[in-house]
Amino acid sequence: MTTRSVIAALTCVLCVFAVLGCASTTPPGSTGGAVQTTPTITIYHLEGRRSERIVWLMEELQMPYELEFVRGDLRASMANIRAVNPDVPMAPTVLIGDAVLVESGAIMEVILNRYAPGRLQPDLNSSDYPGHLMWMHFAEGSLAARLFSDYRAWRKEPPTARSRLVDSEATVQFAENHLAAQPWFGGAEFSAADIMMMFPLNVATALNIVDAEQFPNVAEWKERIVARPAYQRMLAKARPDGMIGNLPRLERHAPAGSRGQ
Repeated sequence: MTTRSVIAALTCVLCVFAVLGCASTTPPGSTGGAVQTTPTITIYHLEGRRSERIVWLMEELQMPYELEFVRGDLRASMANIRAVNPDVPMAPTVLIGDAVLVESGAIMEVILNRYAPGRLQPDLNSSDYPGHLMWMHFAEGSLAARLFSDYRAWRKEPPTARSRLVDSEATVQFAENHLAAQPWFGGAEFSAADIMMMFPLNVATALNIVDAEQFPNVAEWKERIVARPAYQRMLAKARPDGMIGNLPRLERHAPAGSRGQ
Protein backbone atom coordinates (compact mmCIF):
# COMPACT_ATOMS: atom_id res chain seq x y z
CA MET A 1 0.00 0.00 0.00
CA THR A 2 1.40 3.38 -0.92
CA THR A 3 1.84 6.23 1.54
CA ARG A 4 -0.95 8.13 -0.22
CA SER A 5 -3.34 5.17 0.24
CA VAL A 6 -2.52 4.91 3.95
CA ILE A 7 -3.21 8.61 4.49
CA ALA A 8 -6.52 8.35 2.63
CA ALA A 9 -7.58 5.36 4.71
CA LEU A 10 -6.70 7.08 7.98
CA THR A 11 -8.62 10.16 6.88
CA CYS A 12 -11.76 8.06 6.26
CA VAL A 13 -11.46 6.41 9.69
CA LEU A 14 -11.14 9.78 11.40
CA CYS A 15 -14.23 11.06 9.55
CA VAL A 16 -16.26 8.06 10.71
CA PHE A 17 -15.21 8.61 14.34
CA ALA A 18 -16.04 12.30 14.04
CA VAL A 19 -19.57 11.50 12.80
CA LEU A 20 -20.11 8.90 15.52
CA GLY A 21 -18.87 11.34 18.15
CA CYS A 22 -21.31 14.01 17.01
CA ALA A 23 -24.18 11.52 17.02
CA SER A 24 -23.37 10.37 20.53
CA THR A 25 -23.55 13.91 21.97
CA THR A 26 -26.81 14.93 20.27
CA PRO A 27 -29.91 14.27 22.39
CA PRO A 28 -32.64 12.09 20.80
CA GLY A 29 -35.10 14.22 18.86
CA SER A 30 -32.78 17.22 18.91
CA THR A 31 -32.47 19.34 15.81
CA GLY A 32 -28.99 20.29 16.81
CA GLY A 33 -29.98 23.86 17.72
CA ALA A 34 -29.74 25.44 21.15
CA VAL A 35 -32.46 24.54 23.64
CA GLN A 36 -34.94 27.43 23.86
CA THR A 37 -35.13 28.91 27.34
CA THR A 38 -38.30 30.45 28.74
CA PRO A 39 -38.21 34.24 28.48
CA THR A 40 -39.83 36.55 31.02
CA ILE A 41 -43.63 36.21 30.81
CA THR A 42 -45.56 39.30 31.95
CA ILE A 43 -49.35 39.16 32.25
CA TYR A 44 -51.26 42.45 32.07
CA HIS A 45 -54.45 41.71 33.91
CA LEU A 46 -57.95 42.96 34.70
CA GLU A 47 -59.52 41.38 37.78
CA GLY A 48 -62.22 38.83 37.00
CA ARG A 49 -61.60 38.97 33.26
CA ARG A 50 -60.16 36.55 30.71
CA SER A 51 -56.58 37.35 31.71
CA GLU A 52 -56.99 35.18 34.79
CA ARG A 53 -56.82 32.19 32.42
CA ILE A 54 -53.13 32.89 31.85
CA VAL A 55 -52.46 33.33 35.57
CA TRP A 56 -54.22 30.01 36.21
CA LEU A 57 -52.22 28.30 33.43
CA MET A 58 -48.93 29.49 34.91
CA GLU A 59 -49.99 28.30 38.36
CA GLU A 60 -50.88 24.87 36.97
CA LEU A 61 -47.47 24.70 35.27
CA GLN A 62 -45.71 26.20 38.31
CA MET A 63 -43.73 28.43 35.98
CA PRO A 64 -42.50 31.92 36.95
CA TYR A 65 -44.36 34.97 35.66
CA GLU A 66 -44.90 38.64 36.41
CA LEU A 67 -48.44 39.89 37.07
CA GLU A 68 -49.27 43.52 36.37
CA PHE A 69 -52.51 45.12 37.59
CA VAL A 70 -53.70 47.77 40.03
CA ARG A 71 -55.66 46.07 42.77
CA GLY A 72 -59.30 47.14 42.86
CA ASP A 73 -58.91 49.66 40.04
CA LEU A 74 -59.95 48.43 36.60
CA ARG A 75 -59.42 51.85 35.04
CA ALA A 76 -55.80 52.04 36.22
CA SER A 77 -55.15 48.45 35.18
CA MET A 78 -56.49 49.24 31.71
CA ALA A 79 -54.20 52.28 31.52
CA ASN A 80 -51.26 49.94 32.14
CA ILE A 81 -52.44 47.69 29.33
CA ARG A 82 -52.90 50.63 26.96
CA ALA A 83 -49.33 51.76 27.65
CA VAL A 84 -47.89 48.50 26.29
CA ASN A 85 -50.61 47.67 23.75
CA PRO A 86 -52.16 50.90 22.44
CA ASP A 87 -53.54 49.35 19.23
CA VAL A 88 -55.84 46.77 20.88
CA PRO A 89 -55.78 47.34 24.65
CA MET A 90 -57.41 44.21 26.01
CA ALA A 91 -56.97 41.68 28.78
CA PRO A 92 -55.05 39.55 28.56
CA THR A 93 -52.15 41.38 27.01
CA VAL A 94 -49.08 39.26 27.60
CA LEU A 95 -45.43 39.97 26.96
CA ILE A 96 -43.36 36.89 26.19
CA GLY A 97 -39.89 38.29 25.83
CA ASP A 98 -40.32 41.09 23.28
CA ALA A 99 -43.54 39.69 21.76
CA VAL A 100 -46.82 41.43 22.68
CA LEU A 101 -49.66 38.90 22.45
CA VAL A 102 -53.45 38.98 22.86
CA GLU A 103 -56.12 36.23 22.65
CA SER A 104 -55.95 33.94 25.65
CA GLY A 105 -56.21 30.70 23.67
CA ALA A 106 -53.33 31.64 21.41
CA ILE A 107 -51.20 32.79 24.35
CA MET A 108 -51.80 29.49 26.12
CA GLU A 109 -50.84 27.47 23.05
CA VAL A 110 -47.61 29.44 22.62
CA ILE A 111 -46.64 28.85 26.26
CA LEU A 112 -47.51 25.15 26.19
CA ASN A 113 -46.00 24.32 22.81
CA ARG A 114 -42.77 26.25 23.32
CA TYR A 115 -42.05 26.07 27.03
CA ALA A 116 -44.13 23.20 28.47
CA PRO A 117 -44.40 20.53 25.74
CA GLY A 118 -46.38 17.48 26.77
CA ARG A 119 -48.18 19.26 29.59
CA LEU A 120 -51.88 20.23 29.91
CA GLN A 121 -52.79 18.96 26.46
CA PRO A 122 -53.25 15.46 25.07
CA ASP A 123 -50.67 13.93 22.77
CA LEU A 124 -51.13 15.06 19.18
CA ASN A 125 -51.91 11.50 18.06
CA SER A 126 -54.25 10.62 20.94
CA SER A 127 -57.99 10.21 20.54
CA ASP A 128 -58.52 13.06 23.02
CA TYR A 129 -56.56 15.67 21.07
CA PRO A 130 -59.22 16.70 18.47
CA GLY A 131 -61.81 17.32 21.20
CA HIS A 132 -59.32 19.21 23.36
CA LEU A 133 -58.46 21.53 20.49
CA MET A 134 -62.13 21.99 19.55
CA TRP A 135 -63.03 23.10 23.09
CA MET A 136 -60.00 25.41 23.19
CA HIS A 137 -61.56 27.31 20.27
CA PHE A 138 -65.24 26.73 21.10
CA ALA A 139 -64.83 28.59 24.40
CA GLU A 140 -64.51 31.96 22.65
CA GLY A 141 -65.50 31.31 19.04
CA SER A 142 -68.96 29.89 19.77
CA LEU A 143 -69.75 29.90 23.48
CA ALA A 144 -68.59 33.32 24.74
CA ALA A 145 -69.60 35.01 21.49
CA ARG A 146 -73.14 33.63 21.75
CA LEU A 147 -73.46 34.36 25.46
CA PHE A 148 -72.51 38.01 25.19
CA SER A 149 -74.62 38.50 22.06
CA ASP A 150 -77.69 37.15 23.84
CA TYR A 151 -76.84 39.09 26.99
CA ARG A 152 -76.71 42.42 25.14
CA ALA A 153 -79.92 41.71 23.25
CA TRP A 154 -81.83 40.50 26.33
CA ARG A 155 -80.70 43.49 28.39
CA LYS A 156 -82.62 45.68 25.93
CA GLU A 157 -85.56 43.36 25.50
CA PRO A 158 -86.05 40.35 27.80
CA PRO A 159 -86.78 37.21 25.76
CA THR A 160 -90.10 35.42 25.59
CA ALA A 161 -88.82 32.34 23.73
CA ARG A 162 -85.58 30.72 22.71
CA SER A 163 -84.11 31.35 19.29
CA ARG A 164 -84.72 28.75 16.59
CA LEU A 165 -81.01 29.03 15.83
CA VAL A 166 -78.09 28.06 18.08
CA ASP A 167 -78.48 30.20 21.19
CA SER A 168 -76.86 30.40 24.61
CA GLU A 169 -78.77 27.46 26.01
CA ALA A 170 -77.77 25.28 23.06
CA THR A 171 -74.07 26.10 23.40
CA VAL A 172 -74.07 25.35 27.13
CA GLN A 173 -76.08 22.16 26.52
CA PHE A 174 -73.34 21.06 24.11
CA ALA A 175 -70.85 21.34 26.98
CA GLU A 176 -73.28 19.59 29.35
CA ASN A 177 -73.62 16.63 26.96
CA HIS A 178 -69.86 16.32 26.60
CA LEU A 179 -69.37 16.23 30.37
CA ALA A 180 -71.90 13.42 30.61
CA ALA A 181 -69.45 11.27 28.64
CA GLN A 182 -66.03 12.69 29.59
CA PRO A 183 -64.73 14.06 32.91
CA TRP A 184 -62.83 16.96 31.33
CA PHE A 185 -62.95 19.06 28.18
CA GLY A 186 -59.53 17.61 27.35
CA GLY A 187 -61.01 14.11 27.56
CA ALA A 188 -59.68 11.75 30.21
CA GLU A 189 -57.37 14.32 31.80
CA PHE A 190 -57.60 17.96 32.83
CA SER A 191 -56.17 20.20 30.10
CA ALA A 192 -55.87 23.80 28.97
CA ALA A 193 -59.30 23.38 27.36
CA ASP A 194 -60.81 23.30 30.85
CA ILE A 195 -59.03 26.56 31.66
CA MET A 196 -60.52 28.11 28.51
CA MET A 197 -64.06 26.88 29.23
CA MET A 198 -64.32 28.04 32.86
CA PHE A 199 -64.72 31.74 32.06
CA PRO A 200 -67.69 31.51 29.64
CA LEU A 201 -69.45 28.82 31.67
CA ASN A 202 -69.19 31.05 34.74
CA VAL A 203 -70.55 33.98 32.72
CA ALA A 204 -73.48 31.87 31.51
CA THR A 205 -74.82 31.24 35.00
CA ALA A 206 -73.50 34.26 36.92
CA LEU A 207 -75.30 36.65 34.54
CA ASN A 208 -78.44 34.49 34.42
CA ILE A 209 -78.10 33.93 30.67
CA VAL A 210 -79.01 30.29 31.29
CA ASP A 211 -80.56 28.44 34.22
CA ALA A 212 -77.76 26.78 36.21
CA GLU A 213 -80.11 24.02 37.40
CA GLN A 214 -80.46 22.74 33.83
CA PHE A 215 -76.78 21.81 33.69
CA PRO A 216 -75.79 19.50 36.59
CA ASN A 217 -72.74 18.12 34.78
CA VAL A 218 -71.36 21.62 34.28
CA ALA A 219 -72.02 22.39 37.95
CA GLU A 220 -70.17 19.26 39.10
CA TRP A 221 -67.25 20.04 36.76
CA LYS A 222 -67.04 23.55 38.23
CA GLU A 223 -66.82 22.09 41.73
CA ARG A 224 -63.84 19.99 40.69
CA ILE A 225 -62.23 23.00 39.01
CA VAL A 226 -62.62 25.24 42.07
CA ALA A 227 -61.04 22.55 44.26
CA ARG A 228 -57.80 22.57 42.24
CA PRO A 229 -54.92 24.13 44.23
CA ALA A 230 -53.70 26.04 41.16
CA TYR A 231 -57.15 27.60 40.69
CA GLN A 232 -57.19 28.69 44.32
CA ARG A 233 -53.71 30.20 43.96
CA MET A 234 -54.92 32.06 40.88
CA LEU A 235 -57.87 33.51 42.79
CA ALA A 236 -55.64 34.66 45.63
CA LYS A 237 -53.26 36.44 43.25
CA ALA A 238 -55.53 37.62 40.42
CA ARG A 239 -58.83 38.20 42.23
CA PRO A 240 -57.78 39.06 45.80
CA ASP A 241 -60.96 41.05 46.57
CA GLY A 242 -63.38 38.84 44.67
CA MET A 243 -65.15 39.93 41.51
CA ILE A 244 -65.15 43.68 40.91
CA GLY A 245 -67.00 45.68 38.28
CA ASN A 246 -69.70 43.04 37.88
CA LEU A 247 -72.11 43.23 34.96
CA PRO A 248 -75.76 43.19 36.11
CA ARG A 249 -77.61 39.88 35.99
CA LEU A 250 -80.41 39.53 33.48
CA GLU A 251 -83.91 39.79 34.86
CA ARG A 252 -84.77 36.62 32.99
CA HIS A 253 -83.45 34.38 30.27
CA ALA A 254 -85.31 32.57 27.50
CA PRO A 255 -87.68 29.93 28.86
CA ALA A 256 -86.14 26.45 28.74
CA GLY A 257 -87.33 24.35 25.84
CA SER A 258 -89.33 27.13 24.17
CA ARG A 259 -88.64 27.93 20.55
CA GLY A 260 -89.59 31.13 18.73
CA GLN A 261 -90.80 31.28 15.16
